[in-house]
Amino acid sequence: MTAPRRVILDVLEAAQDHPDANEVHRRAAGIDARISLATVYRTVKLLQDRGILARHAFRDGRARYEPAAHQHHDHLIDVETGRVIEFQSDEIERLQEEIAQRLGYSIVSHKLEIYARPLRQPRRSRRPA
Repeated sequence: MTAPRRVILDVLEAAQDHPDANEVHRRAAGIDARISLATVYRTVKLLQDRGILARHAFRDGRARYEPAAHQHHDHLIDVETGRVIEFQSDEIERLQEEIAQRLGYSIVSHKLEIYARPLRQPRRSRRPA
């Protein structure tokens, strides 16, 4: 593995979010200014092809990346900020299995992406005391 690829992989492994290629490049170039955006694209494609990296195409049109999960998880995407929240729910997994079986199928693979807005707290009317 080349030094630039190692930096890019380190950036992705340290990410607490799901960065796109431009953000990976920004972070990697902060470590090694010689890393180009083209190198990032080639590297994430290579890592994805080898099963080291997972690519997600959420509704914002940008490909986002994360290390390939060892454990299944789902995603909730804040449509206002683009923030991606990972979660796992045994209840959702059970319901999916139940639905598939009821329809005569067994699940081979699945992914769940929930697009949501934050709940707004109702405004309280202010009355003079």
